[in-house]
Amino acid sequence: MDNSIQSKIVSHLIPASEGVNVADVRIGLGYTCVQLDNDNMGVAWTANNDAGSCTHENRAGKLAGSPASELLEMLEWDEKPLSRTIGLATANALVAGLPDRKYAEKDAFDIVDVNAEDKVVMVGFFGPVIPKLKQTGCKLDILELKSNRPGTISPEDGRKELAECSVAIITATSIITGTFNDLIAGLGNPRAVIVLGPSTLMYPPAFNDTPVTHLAGSLIKNTSGVKKIVSEGGGTMILKQYLDFKTVCM
Repeated sequence: MDNSIQSKIVSHLIPASEGVNVADVRIGLGYTCVQLDNDNMGVAWTANNDAGSCTHENRAGKLAGSPASELLEMLEWDEKPLSRTIGLATANALVAGLPDRKYAEKDAFDIVDVNAEDKVVMVGFFGPVIPKLKQTGCKLDILELKSNRPGTISPEDGRKELAECSVAIITATSIITGTFNDLIAGLGNPRAVIVLGPSTLMYPPAFNDTPVTHLAGSLIKNTSGVKKIVSEGGGTMILKQYLDFKTVCM
């Protein structure tokens, strides 16, 4: 049985996809958005895609109008990161339509209350968060897949830091790159594990049986604005004007 986070997400959300079709798909350079025929929308980071040709998605022109379940299942396509992007954006759109979702009144970092005694590992470079963390006096290590940014190390070189950290901040893009499960498996016994970023799936059941304690993601408050920014190549800093950032406690 496949126990990957991708398979868990798909199996949990297949029932929510029944009878739902895809109305619109935008694959931008920074983000991808999927809008369903019930007007719910989800976003996900657009993975780098070495297509080998000018066609990056073979189903281009046929994605809109497809059953939502078909695009959701693309999250399990290991051979194509762009497919997983579309799958996660679809999952986020499906979750946006679920009833009775509950959010914390504070953001994840205020809830976790990082202090000088903490060893914090950040997987993914979240620039706006770094000064806030450094002000606490904590030990901070930043892990990136491409560790050519000054002050960062690769996940391979950061295994010791992952195993010893008390707080882990893991980018939701790891679900798309296929590294989430390995990162989680490399943790020791942290007191908090935060999945962070606009791509975060705000759906706790998919993260049961993992050490994840907080899901810090986004809700879309302006679908037309998101579609325009995504289509024109915008990233988080431009997109955030149309997003509402929320935290779900596991």
